[in-house]
Amino acid sequence: MTNPAERLVDLLDLEQIEVNIFRGRSPQESLQRVFGGQVAGQALVAAGRTTDGERPVHSLHAYFLRPGIPGVPIVYQVERVRDGRSFTTRRVTAVQRGRTIFNLTASFHKPEVGSFEHQLPLVREVPDPESLPTVAQEVKEHLGVLPEALERMARRQPFDIRYVDRLRWSAEETKDADPRSAVWMRAVGPLGNDPLVHTCALTYASDMTLLDAVRIPVEPLWGPRGFDMASLDHAMWFHRPFRADEWFLYDQESPIAVGGRGLARGRIYNLEGQLIVSVVQEGLFRKLG
Repeated sequence: MTNPAERLVDLLDLEQIEVNIFRGRSPQESLQRVFGGQVAGQALVAAGRTTDGERPVHSLHAYFLRPGIPGVPIVYQVERVRDGRSFTTRRVTAVQRGRTIFNLTASFHKPEVGSFEHQLPLVREVPDPESLPTVAQEVKEHLGVLPEALERMARRQPFDIRYVDRLRWSAEETKDADPRSAVWMRAVGPLGNDPLVHTCALTYASDMTLLDAVRIPVEPLWGPRGFDMASLDHAMWFHRPFRADEWFLYDQESPIAVGGRGLARGRIYNLEGQLIVSVVQEGLFRKLG
């Protein structure tokens, strides 16, 4: 497969090796650890495969316990915690070489009509995604050439990412900057019509840029990094149906960073300005060198 969106769908298509046990691929890439969004997305697929398929996921809570090893398959063991009249609960343990690397609890809710609705409005106006440059275009514009490593990454990237605020390239640009970031995103190709695939694809994407908000006041988002960072936990609440192959706005902020940990939260909106997903994550930050 050459299309990155097709590769993402394939990556999320787990092999069932027992009633509650699934195996996921872990591509061999030039990364120190398996991308956390991949593990979270695959774990959610495993959880969803053990439900009746009639109840969409409404929340997940997860912990990243150990770094995953690229190139080594990951086994997902599902515990069927509860099958109630309205809610279904699943707990997933991700294992690699006999060691637990990740835990996830997901809750699925039978669709129902609520007695009322409300939503806080989007706090700022943002440009249309089609009017913004891609990351590769911004880098090429700044450097005059697209580095080979970034070109390879762009060819593999399953999501088109466009930063609402132009990328900062120097310490002067980041000085006194608010810990906020916003990006438009969508899969680079069609993802099919399975709602679970779209939910798991967006779960994958939710880990890609969220911790940017923590870094913005201390270093540029692109170029050499002064900090090693890793996701510690991840929580999501799914409010409305959506497609991950249509544009969504990921509005992100970091309310606090202290003690080597930074908290980030994100709100994901569709093109109509409806809030579709809320996300919270804590990351570990340690100075390099």
